[in-house]
Amino acid sequence: MDRVSRIPYGTKIMILTPIIKGKKGEHKEIFQKIRRKGFVRARVDGKVIDAGSDVKLSRYKLHDIDIVVDRLVVKDDIQKRLSDSIHTSLELGEGVVIVAREKKGKWQDMVFSERYSCPDCGIGYEELAPRMFSFNSPYGSCRECEGLGMTLEFDPELIIPNEELSLREDAVHAWSKWSPITQGHYNSLLDIFSEKYGIDTEVPIRKIGKKAKNILLHGEPLNKKNLKAGERFEGVIPVLWQVYDKTNSPDVIKRLERYMEYTTCEGCKAARLRPEALSVKVNGKTINEITSMTVKNAFDFFKALKFKGEKEIIAKGILKEIIIRSGFMLDIGLYYLTLDRRSDTLSGGEVQRIQLATQVGTGLIGACYVLDEPTIGLHQRDNKRLIDTLLKLKDSGNTVIVVEHDEETIRNADYVIDLGPGAGEHGGEIVAEGSVQEITSNKESLTSQYMNHKLKVEIPGIRKKADMKNVILIQGAMENNLKSIDVQIPLNVFCCITGVSGSGKSTLIDQILHRALMKSIYGSRLKPGKHSRITGIEKIDKVIEIDQSPIGRTPRSNPATYTDLFNHIRNVFAQTKESKIRGYKSGRYSFNVKEGRCGLCEGQGTKKIAMNFLPDMFVLCEQCRGKRYNPETLEIRYKGKTIADTLDMTVEEAYDFFKNVPRIERILRTLQNVGLGYITLGQSSTTISGGEAQRVKLSTELAKQSTGKTLYILDEPTTGLHFADIRKLLKILHKLTDMGNTVIVIEHNLDVIKTADYIIDMGPEGGERGGEVIAAGPPEKIAGTKGSYTGKYLKSMI
Repeated sequence: MDRVSRIPYGTKIMILTPIIKGKKGEHKEIFQKIRRKGFVRARVDGKVIDAGSDVKLSRYKLHDIDIVVDRLVVKDDIQKRLSDSIHTSLELGEGVVIVAREKKGKWQDMVFSERYSCPDCGIGYEELAPRMFSFNSPYGSCRECEGLGMTLEFDPELIIPNEELSLREDAVHAWSKWSPITQGHYNSLLDIFSEKYGIDTEVPIRKIGKKAKNILLHGEPLNKKNLKAGERFEGVIPVLWQVYDKTNSPDVIKRLERYMEYTTCEGCKAARLRPEALSVKVNGKTINEITSMTVKNAFDFFKALKFKGEKEIIAKGILKEIIIRSGFMLDIGLYYLTLDRRSDTLSGGEVQRIQLATQVGTGLIGACYVLDEPTIGLHQRDNKRLIDTLLKLKDSGNTVIVVEHDEETIRNADYVIDLGPGAGEHGGEIVAEGSVQEITSNKESLTSQYMNHKLKVEIPGIRKKADMKNVILIQGAMENNLKSIDVQIPLNVFCCITGVSGSGKSTLIDQILHRALMKSIYGSRLKPGKHSRITGIEKIDKVIEIDQSPIGRTPRSNPATYTDLFNHIRNVFAQTKESKIRGYKSGRYSFNVKEGRCGLCEGQGTKKIAMNFLPDMFVLCEQCRGKRYNPETLEIRYKGKTIADTLDMTVEEAYDFFKNVPRIERILRTLQNVGLGYITLGQSSTTISGGEAQRVKLSTELAKQSTGKTLYILDEPTTGLHFADIRKLLKILHKLTDMGNTVIVIEHNLDVIKTADYIIDMGPEGGERGGEVIAAGPPEKIAGTKGSYTGKYLKSMI
């Protein structure tokens, strides 16, 4: 109505309803419909005709047909009639109306729509709203993958993991070892396939040819000859899909999912959103293109974004928030992360720094922030940025408490509280407190001795020389940000992988090398990251990754059970005279077995009380008082101690107690050697830190017999370790290489890096600007390499 009112007075206008757009045919039924509706005129191919008469159109030509709802001349008294006509037209045209105006003897159309739709093809959009751009909302997520960006598909490499096997030798792993009936059905399908295509069932799969293998996996294409049931070989994957879609058995689903991998969604190409959301652009970029940018690139994009007029007013506040928040992430060294990075791929340190950026963005005053080792995963180059952010929080009127071992962070503190003097029972006291100067001048503090360099991690007098003929060679590594690089990793030495955060260290070692070794040595189904090939794997017969994941997820698991120590302790109790008289076997002393455990708490030692609207609460079991066992079991003693007493012992106490039992003594000695003499044998795994969990795993491996061809992989093992503990850890790692093994450590700690035999330095930056080998060689070579951030900081250490 507003637009029509702007048309000059006296102008002839028509209100039309579009009915047909570019369709062939005589359209007789359309004209019947027009007449039934009471309209007498229509516009056909641009000409107004009498719809009441018999209209004949060519059935071979394309036609446009509009109903003429009204004809008017623009003047003051037409508002009511105009409004009625437009409403009528919108109703007839399902939300679309055409207003045609005469200008210089020609008619010009103005098309109006109640919907966000194209007047030509009718494709429409919802009104834009934030939920349309969220892959967590059903209004915005891709219909095929429901916002995941990935779909679960059967993977040929998992279905046939070993192509050296024949059909007779169960090469089709997904069809092997089912129940007799199912197995018989699958075997008959394979017989049909082998007979039809003349495949020798004794020949390895790799020799049957690509075409035959493709038919085996995906089935024969449909054609007129094989339309009848039983005449067409369906293929392994289609048959597996049929079972997966029809079964209600969780066990069958679980089994089939072992042969599936997440692949990029075909519908959205990993964008996660509907096509409508991806059609909206800001400065030529879709929301997916923006979220796939790194924090640095996104910051630059929004900083350069300019609008005019009304758009500028709308965008001003939004842009300010985006720039401030991305700016905080830049300040704490997360410039290399892409905005759409999955949270489960972030390290603990990265998660903590993102949370820190969130808090800084709130602009709170008078808050108390507690951070537990925020420097985890942070290169020395980026430490300063993090410290500046913490100081900014303090200067805003907040209190910042940091639990930290990093020397630079400690030196920037206003007040330091040094706990000790040892760990566990030997700790728990304040050794020193005050300013940094007061701490460093305190002779009782172990921390001060390392900060004053009276104690330090020594550089090895003689480094093991890397034999570059005895290496594992990774060729064409191109997973994530790796730039199709070739990397040589020497064996039988202590090798450090270094570089700024996000440079590609974990991708190279964890996703490519470790997975490839696991697949080759143990037949793992985990797919290695993209690479051309790896040579030298045959020189390794065992690979052990020692990470910081928990040693157990329930209170039942503890260091004694994880290291297999508890089995030996139970055997000792089973060998006692009283135990033999009563007929107690070693199983009696397991708190997971009904006969020996407390019946009330079922061996937990605590009882869980569900609290409405509050977290669950754990209270001491009133029957066993936390002992876990029933009274009969606790009557059996070894050297005056019950089985429950042994679980309450520290590693140090247990070592003295069991030192005459060789199998137990060896495990306890390795736990002491890794600096865990203070933990109790029965300490719940849920209370053990990541660094402690890693050392428990390390001690478990050390207690086993080494082959001399073992490869150990550790990702930031210094997390949670004091200078003194790092010294102990390095002693053990170098001992492993002295025995002929290979140790690969991903690390930022300079004390570890400076003791390495060989360093592979990645970079030069993180994210897109990383993924290359900057330098490789002994620490002295890295320290002299221009462009290496690691070398720059290492230089002062060596």
